[in-house]
Amino acid sequence: MSPAPQRVRTIWISDFHLGTRYARARDLIDFLKSWESDYLYLVGDVVDGWALARSWYWTQEQNDVIQKILRRARKGTRVTYIPGNHDDFARDYVGMQFGRVTVKNQAYHDLLDGRRLLIVHGDEFDGIIRYAKWLQKLGAVAYGIALALNGVFNIVRSWMGRPYWSLSAFLKQRTKKALQYIDDFEQLVAEKARQEQVDGVVCGHIHHADERMIDGIHYLNCGDWVESCTALVEHTDGRLELINWSTELSTRGDGHAGSLPELSIAGEMADNKRG
Repeated sequence: MSPAPQRVRTIWISDFHLGTRYARARDLIDFLKSWESDYLYLVGDVVDGWALARSWYWTQEQNDVIQKILRRARKGTRVTYIPGNHDDFARDYVGMQFGRVTVKNQAYHDLLDGRRLLIVHGDEFDGIIRYAKWLQKLGAVAYGIALALNGVFNIVRSWMGRPYWSLSAFLKQRTKKALQYIDDFEQLVAEKARQEQVDGVVCGHIHHADERMIDGIHYLNCGDWVESCTALVEHTDGRLELINWSTELSTRGDGHAGSLPELSIAGEMADNKRG
């Protein structure tokens, strides 16, 4: 019998990239089964419209993610969807509500301790997107190929009883330009929060979960469900916590911790070539 889900006040999750072979839909479903909340914020890139425009890919598990979120909204959870750059088609529906899910460009959330958070996806603070969107799309293709290769590598690791390991995250953490890109992004997001006269900001976009103070602004990035499988939660006592679900499953000894959908290098490269 599965344990009862843990109740928190608020959950922030982002960057599912449903519609791609590397979306960690099964792990996200496990997380949603294990955590319930009064508020749920979907912080962009829920569906990867860029990938779907190149070739159609959609699994039952990915459909189940959407259905589970809609079911949660019907049961009373206040669900807010903030589209990102990969699902920017949804920005045409800002201000509307679908299945009790409200679509917004940005949102505000008042914590139990009285602090106010700004919630944005974050792509508007990405210099590459602002000045060379074609370069960002090219990078997305390269990222997809890297994840396909990484998927095969991790299948071998799973046979050896080893946990999931991310090549792209490893490179991001050790490349000076990548680190500078992340720092520049975080500074710009924090400055936006300062202009909005709020106490902190929650974002996604860069697939790098983090929590730190930047010149008096509480910067919080809820990460992604492609590699890190992370979420931000506000507990019922007001505490904020970043949850690493891959680590949580590994600690619990779950058999599919860090699991990846089946990936075909040839198929992924063919899809990217068509894009």
